[in-house]
Amino acid sequence: MGVFCRKVPHDYIPIHPDNIGTNNWIILLEALTIVGSKAEKLRVAKTTLEKRIKKKYNILLRKKHFLVLEGYDPRIHAVYFCPQLYKYGGDNALVPLTGEEIGQLVAQSVQEGVVEKQPWYESLDELPSKPILDPKRSAAAPVLQLTYQSQ
Repeated sequence: MGVFCRKVPHDYIPIHPDNIGTNNWIILLEALTIVGSKAEKLRVAKTTLEKRIKKKYNILLRKKHFLVLEGYDPRIHAVYFCPQLYKYGGDNALVPLTGEEIGQLVAQSVQEGVVEKQPWYESLDELPSKPILDPKRSAAAPVLQLTYQSQ
């Protein structure tokens, strides 16, 4: 069936046709890319009002709409559409929130739904006291000894 499939680039995100004509903010959240002891699960990677929409047709000439976002990776990114939000200013006047502020609100609201994957190893704040490889059993023994003696 691969003959009948049409591939799309990785930075093409399928969207519903109802999201094409709206003037919503596009919020791109990035999950679990910051490591360390004070790492947050989500960060706002990008916020924009500009949309690049592409149409692709399948073999039966049914069109699908795609949002084009540079650098989008489905393994670590999530896309949200959000309308313009407002807050009260100092004189009780409504002030529109910026894209970054809206992104932070969206990130806070979906923070609990992030599935945390265990890293291959724990992050380190300082160098280990012992080498990872045993110098007696390694061909790189002289290099390892020099590395840990110079510290």
